[in-house]
Amino acid sequence: MQHITDSMVEALVSPADAQQVLRDAFLRFGAGTAAMQERVRTEAGGVKLSTLGAVIPGQGVAGAKVYTTIEGRFSFVILLFSAEDGRPLASFDAGAITRLRTAACSVIAARHLARPESRTLALFGAGTQGRAHAVQLAAAFGLGCIRVCTPRPSAGLAESLAAESGVPVRLCGPDEALDGADLVVTASRATTPLFAGERLPPGCFVAAIGSSLPHTRELDDAALSRAALVAVEWRPQSLREAGELVQAGAGVLPEEKIVELAELVSGRVAGRQAGDDITIYKSVGVGLEDVALAGLAWRRLGQR
Repeated sequence: MQHITDSMVEALVSPADAQQVLRDAFLRFGAGTAAMQERVRTEAGGVKLSTLGAVIPGQGVAGAKVYTTIEGRFSFVILLFSAEDGRPLASFDAGAITRLRTAACSVIAARHLARPESRTLALFGAGTQGRAHAVQLAAAFGLGCIRVCTPRPSAGLAESLAAESGVPVRLCGPDEALDGADLVVTASRATTPLFAGERLPPGCFVAAIGSSLPHTRELDDAALSRAALVAVEWRPQSLREAGELVQAGAGVLPEEKIVELAELVSGRVAGRQAGDDITIYKSVGVGLEDVALAGLAWRRLGQR
């Protein structure tokens, strides 16, 4: 069984490739021809082990992502199996897959929920996921400006992110970042809301991707109540893990406001309805994404 490293994945799969295979996976899931396992976390002595997985026969694969969390640091591995005969195909480092798939799914959601003319991104958090989102959204929407709000910016952050994304980058505070923003990405480790929801400009799209723990949240109830629609990857897992949803006050987030990504990509549920609607995509990360992207990397490696 071959082991596929992060560098191999990066050479085999582009962001556009990731967006395409993930859209296909969610279409299959929505049609009932693919299935997911919810994340299970087990912890002892400060060591947390998490597992989640999926079966996607139409893409020829099944698999599971397994990772540890120690003092806030993650170490990921994906195990991939054939959906035809059950044999193990490969193991993966999965850092690159996690980075690629999270941003790719935000782009998929944005294509349905953001205004096509969106040009300004407010980015809260400029770590691995924040930077990946900036790069993929810049390519998808032809951004003209990225405003970064982060509590501890590294030296040369604006210059390096501008070089990666091809877009001018400015460091600023939360109010300046949000002023007139078309797209807002929260990719932080915050445990409480990053800003007052009243500050979100009309018509913006928000991708909140920084947390998958029920006791943490990046958005407050004001942001949720102002949203015309809140998209999630999968209701059962999201309603259990997403702090924004778990902690929402009574009446803030009625059931009919929550839609699944599969419903959007299949057209069963309409996305943005009006130019001044605020729309939110709350991601926690699901096994379908990891397995679909690992399967694509495996097939590309075989083609080479």
